[in-house]
Amino acid sequence: MSNIIENRYEFMFLFDCTNGNPNGDPDAGNLPRIDPQDMHGLVSDVAVKRRIRNYVQFAKDNEMPNAIFIEHASNLNKHIARAHEETEGGFALKEKGASKDKVKNACRWMCENFYDVRTFGAVMSTGANAGQVRGPVQIAFSRSIDPVLATDMSITRMAVTENIKSAKSSADYITWENEQADDTLRTMGRKAFIPYGLYQGKGFISANLAEQTGFNEDDLSLLWDAILGMYEHDHSASKGEMSVREPIFVFKHVGTDTDQKQRISQAKLGCAPAHKLFDLIKITKKPNIVYPRSFSDYDVIFNISDLPLGVQAGFVSMGDGGKTKIIWNKVPDGIKSI
Repeated sequence: MSNIIENRYEFMFLFDCTNGNPNGDPDAGNLPRIDPQDMHGLVSDVAVKRRIRNYVQFAKDNEMPNAIFIEHASNLNKHIARAHEETEGGFALKEKGASKDKVKNACRWMCENFYDVRTFGAVMSTGANAGQVRGPVQIAFSRSIDPVLATDMSITRMAVTENIKSAKSSADYITWENEQADDTLRTMGRKAFIPYGLYQGKGFISANLAEQTGFNEDDLSLLWDAILGMYEHDHSASKGEMSVREPIFVFKHVGTDTDQKQRISQAKLGCAPAHKLFDLIKITKKPNIVYPRSFSDYDVIFNISDLPLGVQAGFVSMGDGGKTKIIWNKVPDGIKSI
């Protein structure tokens, strides 16, 4: 693919949840994930990538070259088998497995046609075997700025799902239902939520790994679209009100050397550690706010004066017509700068 990215990036995004469960923990009765040591909320990288995949699937109609490999409730081997069918030698399961060149060709086909493989990488060594690929885009666990109150409340379910073993038809269920007292046809349930939480997510993009998967400038633009819009297409009763708050903070490594070749190398390898760049962004509660209940209860401060040489700061937001736009080295309104 053309226009493969040539710069290293780091990015940070903020999202919040009001009266909902941003990421349930199966090991804790589906209560919102929390760090048990300090009670800050957590959202797994898998949960964020699932929303990005869902957005791309909606936006691109799940068509190649932007199809989604890891779909909900699907068998991944069907795509791996097709990768072999579409490349030299066709599909043929062998006892000893596919040759190294066949696996390589199938892997390349998967990268060319599936956005999430090209972006996040994938383990495709099952079935006919298309190998493994490490994606250029990696996302860390998101963490709330302040502790969150993970709780649940009782709810009344106005129906039951009784399994009548003797029932042979829908009429038998109706007969049973008519014989029951009204109170027995209701049951209780639980609903887990947090009153409010503002979360900070962080991501990393490697230009060197992008060369291996073909992750290009169009893919990068689609990534920004997906992050800004991922919760707009994921509203549900359990998720409550979840929103990504503009802008996405982007750090682009461009290099400093006067020699063009050296500068290109610097742009790929980076000009500053990621943690120093993330430290330029401060999110603090406003004075007299004890329990934050909205995004307006916070101040977001960007220390642009300490931006290292060779790194550009970008701010991605939604423009007119739903198109994302990025402003470089100019802090937008709503963000305090120092």
